[in-house]
Amino acid sequence: MKRLMTLLGCALLLPLLPGQLAAAGAAKPNILFILADDYGLDGVSCYGSDRFKGKTPNIDALAKSGLRFERAYCTPLCGPTRALLMTGRYGFRTGGLTNQTAGRPSSKDEPSVARTLKQGGYATGMAGKWRQMGETPGDWGFDEWLTDPTAGGWYWKTSYTKNGQLVETKQEVYCPDACMEFTLDFLRRHREKSFYFYYPTHLIHGPILRTPDSKPGTKDFYDDNVAYLDKQVGQLVAEIDKLGLREKTLIIFSADNGTARFGADRSLINGRQISGQKGTMLEGGAHVPFIANWKGVTSAGKVSKDLVDFSDLLPTFAEVTGAKLPPGVKLDGRSFAPQLKGERGNPREWIYVQLGAKWYVRNEGWK
Repeated sequence: MKRLMTLLGCALLLPLLPGQLAAAGAAKPNILFILADDYGLDGVSCYGSDRFKGKTPNIDALAKSGLRFERAYCTPLCGPTRALLMTGRYGFRTGGLTNQTAGRPSSKDEPSVARTLKQGGYATGMAGKWRQMGETPGDWGFDEWLTDPTAGGWYWKTSYTKNGQLVETKQEVYCPDACMEFTLDFLRRHREKSFYFYYPTHLIHGPILRTPDSKPGTKDFYDDNVAYLDKQVGQLVAEIDKLGLREKTLIIFSADNGTARFGADRSLINGRQISGQKGTMLEGGAHVPFIANWKGVTSAGKVSKDLVDFSDLLPTFAEVTGAKLPPGVKLDGRSFAPQLKGERGNPREWIYVQLGAKWYVRNEGWK
Protein backbone atom coordinates (compact mmCIF):
# COMPACT_ATOMS: atom_id res chain seq x y z
CA MET A 1 0.00 0.00 0.00
CA LYS A 2 2.82 2.40 0.92
CA ARG A 3 4.51 1.75 -2.43
CA LEU A 4 1.20 2.29 -4.25
CA MET A 5 0.64 5.64 -2.54
CA THR A 6 4.20 6.69 -3.40
CA LEU A 7 3.63 5.87 -7.06
CA LEU A 8 0.35 7.78 -7.07
CA GLY A 9 2.03 10.77 -5.47
CA CYS A 10 4.76 10.77 -8.12
CA ALA A 11 2.16 10.52 -10.85
CA LEU A 12 0.45 13.64 -9.56
CA LEU A 13 3.69 15.55 -9.97
CA LEU A 14 4.16 14.63 -13.62
CA PRO A 15 3.68 17.49 -16.13
CA LEU A 16 0.58 17.52 -18.30
CA LEU A 17 1.00 16.07 -21.75
CA PRO A 18 -0.50 17.78 -24.82
CA GLY A 19 -4.25 17.29 -24.87
CA GLN A 20 -4.54 16.66 -21.12
CA LEU A 21 -5.41 20.21 -20.04
CA ALA A 22 -9.03 19.71 -21.02
CA ALA A 23 -9.26 16.79 -18.62
CA ALA A 24 -7.46 18.68 -15.85
CA GLY A 25 -9.69 21.75 -16.14
CA ALA A 26 -13.21 21.89 -17.50
CA ALA A 27 -13.94 18.93 -19.77
CA LYS A 28 -14.04 20.06 -23.37
CA PRO A 29 -14.19 23.80 -22.61
CA ASN A 30 -15.84 26.23 -24.98
CA ILE A 31 -13.69 28.87 -26.67
CA LEU A 32 -14.83 32.40 -27.49
CA PHE A 33 -12.17 34.27 -29.47
CA ILE A 34 -12.88 38.01 -29.82
CA LEU A 35 -10.67 39.76 -32.37
CA ALA A 36 -10.82 43.55 -32.57
CA ASP A 37 -9.72 45.38 -35.73
CA ASP A 38 -6.96 48.04 -35.85
CA TYR A 39 -6.88 48.16 -32.07
CA GLY A 40 -3.46 48.56 -30.51
CA LEU A 41 -2.27 48.75 -26.93
CA ASP A 42 -2.83 52.50 -26.88
CA GLY A 43 -6.59 52.00 -27.06
CA VAL A 44 -6.94 49.84 -23.95
CA SER A 45 -7.11 51.26 -20.45
CA CYS A 46 -5.54 48.24 -18.72
CA TYR A 47 -2.50 48.53 -21.02
CA GLY A 48 -1.83 52.08 -19.86
CA SER A 49 -3.80 54.09 -22.43
CA ASP A 50 -4.07 57.74 -21.41
CA ARG A 51 -6.81 58.64 -23.88
CA PHE A 52 -9.02 55.71 -22.87
CA LYS A 53 -8.17 55.47 -19.19
CA GLY A 54 -11.23 54.06 -17.47
CA LYS A 55 -13.14 53.96 -20.76
CA THR A 56 -12.78 50.25 -21.59
CA PRO A 57 -14.35 48.73 -18.46
CA ASN A 58 -15.46 45.43 -20.00
CA ILE A 59 -12.08 44.65 -21.55
CA ASP A 60 -10.39 45.75 -18.32
CA ALA A 61 -12.67 43.40 -16.36
CA LEU A 62 -11.47 40.45 -18.44
CA ALA A 63 -7.89 41.34 -17.56
CA LYS A 64 -8.69 41.93 -13.88
CA SER A 65 -10.23 38.48 -13.51
CA GLY A 66 -7.93 36.76 -16.00
CA LEU A 67 -4.44 36.69 -17.52
CA ARG A 68 -3.05 39.66 -19.44
CA PHE A 69 -0.13 39.07 -21.79
CA GLU A 70 2.20 42.05 -22.17
CA ARG A 71 4.08 40.81 -25.23
CA ALA A 72 1.75 39.36 -27.83
CA TYR A 73 2.32 39.79 -31.56
CA CYS A 74 0.32 39.27 -34.75
CA THR A 75 1.29 40.83 -38.10
CA PRO A 76 0.98 44.54 -38.98
CA LEU A 77 -2.05 44.06 -41.28
CA CYS A 78 -5.49 42.45 -41.19
CA GLY A 79 -5.16 39.84 -43.94
CA PRO A 80 -1.88 38.13 -43.04
CA THR A 81 -2.88 38.06 -39.37
CA ARG A 82 -6.04 36.17 -40.26
CA ALA A 83 -4.14 33.70 -42.41
CA LEU A 84 -1.67 33.20 -39.56
CA LEU A 85 -4.22 32.64 -36.79
CA MET A 86 -6.33 30.33 -38.95
CA THR A 87 -3.49 28.04 -40.05
CA GLY A 88 -0.94 28.28 -37.23
CA ARG A 89 1.71 28.78 -39.94
CA TYR A 90 3.84 31.76 -40.88
CA GLY A 91 3.12 33.58 -44.11
CA PHE A 92 6.25 32.43 -45.91
CA ARG A 93 4.85 28.89 -45.69
CA THR A 94 1.25 29.63 -46.71
CA GLY A 95 1.72 32.58 -49.07
CA GLY A 96 -0.51 34.81 -46.91
CA LEU A 97 2.01 37.64 -46.62
CA THR A 98 -0.01 40.79 -47.41
CA ASN A 99 -3.62 41.91 -47.64
CA GLN A 100 -3.44 41.15 -51.36
CA THR A 101 -2.11 37.60 -50.88
CA ALA A 102 -3.90 36.57 -47.67
CA GLY A 103 -6.44 34.75 -49.82
CA ARG A 104 -3.81 32.42 -51.28
CA PRO A 105 -3.78 29.83 -48.50
CA SER A 106 -6.22 27.09 -49.48
CA SER A 107 -8.44 25.27 -47.01
CA LYS A 108 -7.63 22.12 -48.98
CA ASP A 109 -3.90 22.45 -48.37
CA GLU A 110 -3.63 24.18 -44.99
CA PRO A 111 -4.67 23.28 -41.45
CA SER A 112 -7.50 25.24 -39.84
CA VAL A 113 -8.33 26.10 -36.25
CA ALA A 114 -12.06 25.68 -36.89
CA ARG A 115 -11.69 22.40 -38.73
CA THR A 116 -9.36 21.02 -36.05
CA LEU A 117 -11.88 21.74 -33.31
CA LYS A 118 -14.82 20.61 -35.44
CA GLN A 119 -13.14 17.25 -35.92
CA GLY A 120 -12.75 17.16 -32.14
CA GLY A 121 -16.51 17.32 -31.72
CA TYR A 122 -17.02 21.08 -31.46
CA ALA A 123 -19.79 23.20 -32.93
CA THR A 124 -18.03 26.04 -34.78
CA GLY A 125 -19.27 29.50 -35.66
CA MET A 126 -18.05 32.96 -36.64
CA ALA A 127 -19.52 36.40 -37.17
CA GLY A 128 -17.70 39.45 -38.48
CA LYS A 129 -14.85 40.25 -40.80
CA TRP A 130 -13.64 37.59 -43.22
CA ARG A 131 -12.45 39.65 -46.16
CA GLN A 132 -8.87 39.07 -47.37
CA MET A 133 -9.08 35.40 -46.40
CA GLY A 134 -9.90 33.18 -49.34
CA GLU A 135 -12.95 30.97 -49.94
CA THR A 136 -15.66 31.10 -47.26
CA PRO A 137 -15.71 30.48 -43.51
CA GLY A 138 -17.60 27.28 -44.29
CA ASP A 139 -14.71 26.01 -46.38
CA TRP A 140 -12.40 26.57 -43.40
CA GLY A 141 -14.53 24.55 -41.00
CA PHE A 142 -17.18 26.89 -39.60
CA ASP A 143 -20.62 25.31 -39.31
CA GLU A 144 -22.43 28.64 -39.11
CA TRP A 145 -21.24 32.08 -40.12
CA LEU A 146 -22.23 35.64 -40.90
CA THR A 147 -19.99 38.10 -42.68
CA ASP A 148 -19.73 41.06 -45.05
CA PRO A 149 -20.35 40.72 -48.79
CA THR A 150 -18.05 43.62 -49.67
CA ALA A 151 -14.38 44.52 -49.29
CA GLY A 152 -15.05 47.97 -47.83
CA GLY A 153 -16.02 49.17 -44.39
CA TRP A 154 -19.00 47.35 -42.94
CA TYR A 155 -21.21 49.29 -40.55
CA TRP A 156 -24.45 50.79 -41.81
CA LYS A 157 -25.51 48.48 -44.66
CA THR A 158 -28.57 46.88 -46.23
CA SER A 159 -27.13 43.40 -46.74
CA TYR A 160 -24.90 40.72 -45.25
CA THR A 161 -23.98 37.11 -46.01
CA LYS A 162 -25.33 34.38 -43.72
CA ASN A 163 -24.19 30.80 -44.25
CA GLY A 164 -23.41 31.55 -47.88
CA GLN A 165 -26.69 33.30 -48.66
CA LEU A 166 -27.02 37.04 -49.25
CA VAL A 167 -29.52 38.58 -46.83
CA GLU A 168 -30.94 41.93 -47.93
CA THR A 169 -32.70 44.20 -45.46
CA LYS A 170 -35.36 46.80 -46.19
CA GLN A 171 -33.48 49.45 -44.23
CA GLU A 172 -29.95 50.03 -43.02
CA VAL A 173 -28.78 47.87 -40.15
CA TYR A 174 -25.70 48.38 -38.01
CA CYS A 175 -23.73 45.30 -38.98
CA PRO A 176 -21.86 44.81 -35.68
CA ASP A 177 -25.31 44.49 -34.10
CA ALA A 178 -26.28 41.89 -36.73
CA CYS A 179 -23.12 39.98 -35.80
CA MET A 180 -23.98 40.22 -32.11
CA GLU A 181 -27.52 38.95 -32.63
CA PHE A 182 -26.21 36.01 -34.68
CA THR A 183 -23.58 35.20 -32.06
CA LEU A 184 -25.91 35.30 -29.07
CA ASP A 185 -28.31 32.99 -30.91
CA PHE A 186 -25.46 30.56 -31.63
CA LEU A 187 -24.33 30.54 -27.99
CA ARG A 188 -27.86 29.88 -26.73
CA ARG A 189 -28.52 27.05 -29.18
CA HIS A 190 -25.20 25.34 -28.47
CA ARG A 191 -25.05 25.82 -24.71
CA GLU A 192 -25.32 22.05 -24.16
CA LYS A 193 -22.52 21.25 -26.62
CA SER A 194 -18.90 22.36 -26.65
CA PHE A 195 -18.41 25.22 -29.09
CA TYR A 196 -15.75 27.40 -30.67
CA PHE A 197 -16.91 30.84 -31.69
CA TYR A 198 -14.71 33.32 -33.55
CA TYR A 199 -15.86 36.93 -33.29
CA PRO A 200 -13.67 39.08 -35.60
CA THR A 201 -15.51 42.38 -35.21
CA HIS A 202 -15.00 45.22 -37.70
CA LEU A 203 -14.69 47.64 -34.80
CA ILE A 204 -12.65 49.83 -34.94
CA HIS A 205 -11.56 49.64 -38.59
CA GLY A 206 -12.22 52.66 -40.79
CA PRO A 207 -14.28 54.34 -42.01
CA ILE A 208 -14.96 55.62 -38.52
CA LEU A 209 -18.72 56.19 -38.57
CA ARG A 210 -21.37 56.85 -35.95
CA THR A 211 -22.55 54.00 -33.74
CA PRO A 212 -26.10 53.44 -32.48
CA ASP A 213 -24.94 55.06 -29.22
CA SER A 214 -23.44 58.19 -30.81
CA LYS A 215 -25.06 61.41 -29.66
CA PRO A 216 -26.47 63.93 -32.16
CA GLY A 217 -23.92 66.56 -33.12
CA THR A 218 -20.89 64.32 -32.57
CA LYS A 219 -18.27 64.88 -35.27
CA ASP A 220 -15.40 62.66 -34.13
CA PHE A 221 -16.70 59.11 -33.77
CA TYR A 222 -13.41 57.38 -32.92
CA ASP A 223 -14.03 57.29 -29.16
CA ASP A 224 -17.60 56.13 -29.82
CA ASN A 225 -16.29 53.16 -31.81
CA VAL A 226 -13.92 52.14 -29.02
CA ALA A 227 -16.80 52.44 -26.53
CA TYR A 228 -19.02 50.27 -28.75
CA LEU A 229 -16.30 47.65 -29.08
CA ASP A 230 -16.00 47.52 -25.31
CA LYS A 231 -19.79 47.37 -24.97
CA GLN A 232 -19.93 44.34 -27.28
CA VAL A 233 -17.24 42.57 -25.28
CA GLY A 234 -19.44 43.13 -22.24
CA GLN A 235 -22.50 41.75 -24.04
CA LEU A 236 -20.69 38.56 -25.00
CA VAL A 237 -19.30 37.95 -21.53
CA ALA A 238 -22.68 38.71 -19.92
CA GLU A 239 -24.34 36.10 -22.16
CA ILE A 240 -21.73 33.49 -21.24
CA ASP A 241 -22.45 34.27 -17.58
CA LYS A 242 -26.22 34.16 -18.11
CA LEU A 243 -25.97 30.73 -19.74
CA GLY A 244 -23.95 29.44 -16.79
CA LEU A 245 -20.96 28.71 -19.02
CA ARG A 246 -18.30 31.01 -17.58
CA GLU A 247 -16.27 28.28 -15.84
CA LYS A 248 -16.47 26.14 -18.96
CA THR A 249 -15.42 28.85 -21.42
CA LEU A 250 -11.99 30.17 -22.35
CA ILE A 251 -12.39 33.75 -23.55
CA ILE A 252 -9.57 35.31 -25.57
CA PHE A 253 -9.55 38.99 -26.48
CA SER A 254 -6.99 40.40 -28.90
CA ALA A 255 -6.61 42.47 -32.09
CA ASP A 256 -5.42 41.89 -35.65
CA ASN A 257 -2.75 44.64 -35.74
CA GLY A 258 -1.77 47.91 -34.14
CA THR A 259 -3.74 51.13 -34.17
CA ALA A 260 -4.38 52.83 -37.52
CA ARG A 261 -3.01 56.31 -38.24
CA PHE A 262 -6.20 58.20 -37.35
CA GLY A 263 -6.05 56.78 -33.83
CA ALA A 264 -2.32 56.36 -33.26
CA ASP A 265 -1.59 60.06 -33.78
CA ARG A 266 -3.53 60.98 -30.64
CA SER A 267 -3.08 57.98 -28.35
CA LEU A 268 -0.44 57.70 -25.63
CA ILE A 269 0.61 54.99 -23.21
CA ASN A 270 1.63 56.41 -19.85
CA GLY A 271 2.47 59.71 -21.52
CA ARG A 272 4.42 58.28 -24.44
CA GLN A 273 3.46 57.56 -28.01
CA ILE A 274 3.99 53.96 -29.05
CA SER A 275 6.61 53.45 -31.75
CA GLY A 276 4.85 52.62 -35.01
CA GLN A 277 1.29 51.85 -36.04
CA LYS A 278 -0.71 49.60 -38.35
CA GLY A 279 1.19 48.68 -41.51
CA THR A 280 4.66 49.38 -40.07
CA MET A 281 7.39 47.00 -38.93
CA LEU A 282 7.93 49.06 -35.78
CA GLU A 283 6.73 47.76 -32.41
CA GLY A 284 3.29 49.35 -32.66
CA GLY A 285 2.50 47.59 -35.92
CA ALA A 286 2.11 44.09 -34.51
CA HIS A 287 2.26 44.44 -30.70
CA VAL A 288 -1.35 43.99 -29.58
CA PRO A 289 -3.48 43.49 -26.47
CA PHE A 290 -3.99 39.85 -25.56
CA ILE A 291 -6.14 38.74 -22.63
CA ALA A 292 -7.11 35.19 -21.61
CA ASN A 293 -9.96 34.63 -19.18
CA TRP A 294 -11.07 31.19 -18.00
CA LYS A 295 -12.82 31.37 -14.65
CA GLY A 296 -11.43 28.85 -12.19
CA VAL A 297 -8.39 28.16 -14.37
CA THR A 298 -6.60 31.45 -15.09
CA SER A 299 -5.33 33.36 -12.06
CA ALA A 300 -7.15 36.64 -11.56
CA GLY A 301 -5.14 39.74 -12.36
CA LYS A 302 -1.99 37.94 -13.41
CA VAL A 303 0.29 39.58 -15.97
CA SER A 304 2.55 37.45 -18.19
CA LYS A 305 5.71 38.68 -19.90
CA ASP A 306 5.96 35.52 -22.01
CA LEU A 307 6.29 36.08 -25.74
CA VAL A 308 3.26 34.95 -27.74
CA ASP A 309 2.43 35.22 -31.43
CA PHE A 310 -0.68 34.32 -33.38
CA SER A 311 0.70 31.03 -34.68
CA ASP A 312 0.31 29.84 -31.06
CA LEU A 313 -3.49 29.92 -31.12
CA LEU A 314 -4.05 26.68 -33.04
CA PRO A 315 -1.83 24.45 -30.84
CA THR A 316 -3.14 26.14 -27.68
CA PHE A 317 -6.78 25.65 -28.62
CA ALA A 318 -6.05 22.05 -29.59
CA GLU A 319 -4.42 21.34 -26.24
CA VAL A 320 -7.12 22.86 -24.06
CA THR A 321 -9.85 21.00 -25.96
CA GLY A 322 -8.04 17.70 -26.42
CA ALA A 323 -8.36 17.98 -30.21
CA LYS A 324 -5.77 16.29 -32.39
CA LEU A 325 -3.34 18.52 -34.25
CA PRO A 326 -3.36 18.06 -38.03
CA PRO A 327 -0.77 15.41 -38.98
CA GLY A 328 1.99 15.78 -41.54
CA VAL A 329 2.22 19.57 -41.51
CA LYS A 330 4.77 21.97 -40.06
CA LEU A 331 3.11 24.19 -37.45
CA ASP A 332 4.97 27.25 -36.19
CA GLY A 333 3.05 27.82 -32.98
CA ARG A 334 3.78 26.79 -29.43
CA SER A 335 0.97 26.11 -26.98
CA PHE A 336 0.63 28.49 -24.05
CA ALA A 337 -2.01 26.26 -22.44
CA PRO A 338 0.12 25.60 -19.32
CA GLN A 339 0.44 29.35 -18.69
CA LEU A 340 -3.36 29.54 -18.57
CA LYS A 341 -3.19 27.34 -15.47
CA GLY A 342 -0.43 29.37 -13.88
CA GLU A 343 2.31 26.92 -14.81
CA ARG A 344 5.60 27.90 -16.38
CA GLY A 345 5.04 25.87 -19.52
CA ASN A 346 7.54 26.13 -22.35
CA PRO A 347 7.61 29.84 -23.25
CA ARG A 348 8.93 31.04 -26.58
CA GLU A 349 12.43 32.48 -26.80
CA TRP A 350 11.40 34.57 -29.81
CA ILE A 351 8.47 35.56 -32.02
CA TYR A 352 8.44 36.15 -35.78
CA VAL A 353 6.62 38.90 -37.67
CA GLN A 354 6.44 39.20 -41.47
CA LEU A 355 4.70 41.57 -43.86
CA GLY A 356 5.48 41.00 -47.54
CA ALA A 357 9.24 40.81 -48.00
CA LYS A 358 9.93 42.48 -44.64
CA TRP A 359 10.31 40.50 -41.45
CA TYR A 360 11.84 40.54 -38.01
CA VAL A 361 12.53 38.25 -35.09
CA ARG A 362 12.07 39.61 -31.58
CA ASN A 363 13.35 37.99 -28.42
CA GLU A 364 13.48 39.07 -24.77
CA GLY A 365 14.92 42.49 -25.47
CA TRP A 366 16.18 42.67 -29.01
CA LYS A 367 14.83 42.80 -32.53
